[in-house]
Amino acid sequence: MDNIYLYMIIALAILAIADLVVGVSNDAVNFLNSAIGSKAISFKTIMIVASVGVAVGAVFSSGMMEVARKGIFNPGEFMFNEIMIIFMAVMITDILLLDFFNTIGLPTSTTVSIVFELLGASVAMALIKIAHDNGSFMDAVNYINTSKATEIILGILLSVVVAFSIGAVVQWFSRLLLSYNFEKKAAWVGAVFGGMALTAITYFIFMKGLKGTSYAKENYDILGGVTMNQFLENQVFSIVFVSFAFWSLLAYGLVTLAKVNIYKFIILIGTFALALAFAGNDLVNFIGVPMAAYNAFTEWTASGIPASDFPMTSLAAKVSTNNWLLLGAGMVMVLTLWFSTKAKAVVKTSLDLASQGETKERFQPNFLSRGFVRSAIAMSQMSAYILPQSWQTKIDKQFETPVINLPKDKKYDLPAFDLVRAAVNLMVAAVLISIATSYKLPLSTTYVTFMVAMGTSLADRAWGAESAVYRVAGVINVIGGWFFTAISAFTAAALVAYLLNLNLKIMFPILLISSFALLIRSSIAHNKKTKEVKAEDSLTKAESSSIQGVIFESAGNIANVVKRGNKIYTNAVNGLAKQDHAMLKKNKKQINKLSNEVEDLRSNIFYFIKNLDESSVGASNFYINILGYLQDMTQSLEYISKVSHKHVHNNHKKLKFSQIKELKELDARMEALFTETRTAFMSRSFEQIGAVLAEKSEVYDLVKDKIQKQVERTRTEESSPKNTTLYFSLLLETKDLLNATMNLLEEYFGAHDSSIEPATISNEKDQ
Repeated sequence: MDNIYLYMIIALAILAIADLVVGVSNDAVNFLNSAIGSKAISFKTIMIVASVGVAVGAVFSSGMMEVARKGIFNPGEFMFNEIMIIFMAVMITDILLLDFFNTIGLPTSTTVSIVFELLGASVAMALIKIAHDNGSFMDAVNYINTSKATEIILGILLSVVVAFSIGAVVQWFSRLLLSYNFEKKAAWVGAVFGGMALTAITYFIFMKGLKGTSYAKENYDILGGVTMNQFLENQVFSIVFVSFAFWSLLAYGLVTLAKVNIYKFIILIGTFALALAFAGNDLVNFIGVPMAAYNAFTEWTASGIPASDFPMTSLAAKVSTNNWLLLGAGMVMVLTLWFSTKAKAVVKTSLDLASQGETKERFQPNFLSRGFVRSAIAMSQMSAYILPQSWQTKIDKQFETPVINLPKDKKYDLPAFDLVRAAVNLMVAAVLISIATSYKLPLSTTYVTFMVAMGTSLADRAWGAESAVYRVAGVINVIGGWFFTAISAFTAAALVAYLLNLNLKIMFPILLISSFALLIRSSIAHNKKTKEVKAEDSLTKAESSSIQGVIFESAGNIANVVKRGNKIYTNAVNGLAKQDHAMLKKNKKQINKLSNEVEDLRSNIFYFIKNLDESSVGASNFYINILGYLQDMTQSLEYISKVSHKHVHNNHKKLKFSQIKELKELDARMEALFTETRTAFMSRSFEQIGAVLAEKSEVYDLVKDKIQKQVERTRTEESSPKNTTLYFSLLLETKDLLNATMNLLEEYFGAHDSSIEPATISNEKDQ
């Protein structure tokens, strides 16, 4: 039995490395967001600066694993075997929870996850001990550090509200003073702004990056014999004043003499500072639990006492971590930063929600987001009445985004926001985290950096009428995910601890293997998804500048829609014939996916028309028409799939054999029509469309014949109203599907001219 604890220590070491990988993938958004979003510097430079920050932060980490050892529970109340179960439950839960959030691309807090996992697992073990000893439920308070848990929960709420509000206010005033033409302002303006921002970031490095290290607790003669911590606490105003004077003068010199863009310099230093603080302070979230377990294991092995009789009072003492171990952890973090695709997905979510321009919105509006937007509009209208018109005009002028004349290229890679907003993001996040650290408030780095970015986006009017409900819905989803982190971390860790306690020898390998299997499966699925740049049948946006160009370029889309539409129609008929609920449910998902892709194409009409020359209006009319017919086709298929699924889902009577036979006959004819159409578009042999159109009356007559037969059946033998309604619905929608398909073919057949070479927008990158 004793060997099981050695195996657990080895497993915890492996889990620590895996947790470092998934943890950095999640927290990279904290320090990469502003630099990547503003495109202030090259991606390679950003990564090098962040890597240096992470490595330095890891080496200068305090190595004091207080949260894991005694911050949440009272270790003296537990025996060694119980402590090991708690630690194992925490690590298994943590790695799976963080990986889940990374996979779906949502940022969450590693601090909150580890704290609530420790809380959940320790509460579970406390209740098990109380039940075994026939104690009172209220005795659980003796086992748990309830005050710390309360601080964390309040810290979540405080992080969200304070960071968002202050970020919005500071960004509003910054934009009011600097406008979007900040680079044309006087040199002293940039120097003063740079001095303020760099002072905030410098103070942040001292307070958050260095204050918690072991070096900050030693006495230094140069500081008058006091510790670095004491000096930082006693000389706040002096440090801030000297820093502001130094950085302002340096910024002025860099702007006037060296012609350096001070805003890029701020972003560079700010990225380094946040990366350093992340590694220096959040490293405990990844290796704190395994290190505490290792310390407990060494104490227990030296004692010679049975695991169930050895109290863990020793964990209450402070123990420093080996510097080589910290360096190794830092290297793992740096490698993850460079190679993790999931880190990029988390960063993308934050950038999309903060983007000044149009992006593909990931989140759908809900009643909360609509309510918030309506309230914001009402408040904006009230302020317009209160402020004089002249003031309002001046304010609006400062917030006018510059119009960028771009060449008609196929792809634009514009920054998500400008340098001022990126600098404010870093400056405000640095100040808030510094203040929180000085007052020992448990603010989450993830929550602060994300909510500051959202606040500055709102103040910068990045959330316009076109995107506000989607962006607010996204923020609500992320915030909801944070609370879900706390609840699910607590519950899952408690459940895992309970299972381990049932039979440690059996449940330990089962849960460990299961967690690694889930992690590997998630990684394989994510890699597969990222490699599939475009699905085989996905639809592409047209970018041509003439009718013939659009015809040639969109032919692949038509072939794909026809192919997928044929499959959806056939599956609906087969699903009804077999009463196959699973097939019809899957069919609904397929048509929803196709409908969304067609809707995306329609959303691109604005940009398509914008990119056309004045002589190419005909191309826009043609493109609009074919998209309309595609939408008509998908709507008919959507209705057919929906009513078929509903009929089977509600357990209505199966269609009669004669009805199924007629539907099969109609499906075979539709399949032949769709196959001919797809062949014509795949080969770009548009002349073949004429042969397909010649079959129009034949197919129409077939549908009319089926309708007439059903009318006769209804009058003489049909006894099921539901069957009659379903059958007529299928036939009528099939008729509408045929109409849309034939209209589409006629549009192509009439517009195609084989003697004209298709003209497309030139891509300057290829020239």
